[in-house]
Amino acid sequence: MEKVVVIGSGCAGWTAALYSARANLKPLVLTGKQPGGLLTTTTIVENYPGFPEGVDGYELMTRFQKQAERFGARVKFGEVEAAALSQRPFLLTVDGEAVQAETIIIASGASHRHLGLESEHLLENKGVTYCATCDGALPLFRQQPLVVVGGGDSACEEALYLTRFGSIVYLVHRRDTLRASKIMAERALAHPKIKPVWDSVVTEVLDVKQGKVTGVRLKNVKTAAEAMLSCAGVFVAIGHLPNTQIFRGVVEMDETGYIIPTRGTATNVPGVFVAGDCADHVYRQAVTAAGLGCAAAIDAERYLAARNE
Repeated sequence: MEKVVVIGSGCAGWTAALYSARANLKPLVLTGKQPGGLLTTTTIVENYPGFPEGVDGYELMTRFQKQAERFGARVKFGEVEAAALSQRPFLLTVDGEAVQAETIIIASGASHRHLGLESEHLLENKGVTYCATCDGALPLFRQQPLVVVGGGDSACEEALYLTRFGSIVYLVHRRDTLRASKIMAERALAHPKIKPVWDSVVTEVLDVKQGKVTGVRLKNVKTAAEAMLSCAGVFVAIGHLPNTQIFRGVVEMDETGYIIPTRGTATNVPGVFVAGDCADHVYRQAVTAAGLGCAAAIDAERYLAARNE
């Protein structure tokens, strides 16, 4: 039986594993379907402390893993298919195999909502991105026209952030008003660099043949008229999906699936803790996820110590 099982292998998961391993708890890390998490899809990370020249996302997560393994963390490649949390010890099913655990740290992260376009997929990391804070300062976007797709608070925040770098930021939204909070909408629409494109959806990201983003093809949802818009980057900001489906009905979460901690990183299920983007719909940064992973490991260690007493 495992003392600590960490579900997820992103910044939160590996940091939780590192701290648990240094506490001599020999944690088992279950990688999930995307080992290394979303950060492995980012070509360069320039806002993680300690890397003044930036670092490749995949390399950063490899370093996280090696550091945790150095102190005794173990890794099991696979996805959790079922979680029985009403019994002690907890029982997880990982690719058909049973794993028992005294404590669990859920660090399963969240997935970006995608537009669902083939061109979007083919141009990911070639001008299509899902995080302005992560990628907006890259040289290819500086003093270039940029497109943000979305109409909520996240889209407005992305657009405002990108005004620091782009020459103009087109905010493409399928409705004629923003869904964002009033203050965010007003702030975005009042900015001289932000130009809204109403009642429109992106039907294609250009240009796959060139291997980089050169523009988008738009369709007006009311008139069906098509148009082309030149840009160097497309920032998709239509929300996230927390990877928490298997815990529904047992672990307390909000209506969108984000797990709600009760105290610190503890959940409503004693012995189950949470860290990272599956519980954070506000910041969603590598450094905040790592911090929460640290906190979850400390909480799990204290929980085990209290049980043993």
